Amino acid sequence: MVRIPFTEGELAVKQIDAKTWELLEPLEYRGRKDPFTVPAGFRTDFASVPDVFVWLIPRYGAYTKAAILHDHLCRTASVNRSDADGLFRRALRQLGVSVLRRWIMWAGVRAASHVSDAGWGQRALWLLVTLPAGAFLLVPAVVLTVWLALFWVLEWIAFAATRQSAPTAANPPRFTGAPSPES
Repeated sequence: MVRIPFTEGELAVKQIDAKTWELLEPLEYRGRKDPFTVPAGFRTDFASVPDVFVWLIPRYGAYTKAAILHDHLCRTASVNRSDADGLFRRALRQLGVSVLRRWIMWAGVRAASHVSDAGWGQRALWLLVTLPAGAFLLVPAVVLTVWLALFWVLEWIAFAATRQSAPTAANPPRFTGAPSPES
């Protein structure tokens, strides 16, 4: 028997700004013993991935519901941080997230938990232990950051070169299932 941890149906969200989303309907997760409900109106950034690493782990995907649940558990302190991280990992598995991606995401939230809960000595030890993993990701992160900066400069130059004196009207985007601005 396959256990469906989250309530069925689509995730209903509204974009607040470039990185913030608001739940329009509650999100329910059934744990082993307790149910957890993320209320409508809760704001999230989906997976809290540093900008430098979104090429490896995008902010949303098959794991979006697990990321929202984790954000809620950490902010409301309804469980301790270690349990929230464990529930996150379990929800990732139940959502079918691959083993490698699941491990990377779980390691990221555990590292953030350790750093936020640790004293200076523990932070220094944690940094020493994680440097080899950081070195693995550093080279592609630097290369991508340089290329993104170069792209930004080229985009700015192209914008400045093609800028017209009066702005032109653009067609508004249309989304399937959403009311159009004319209605």
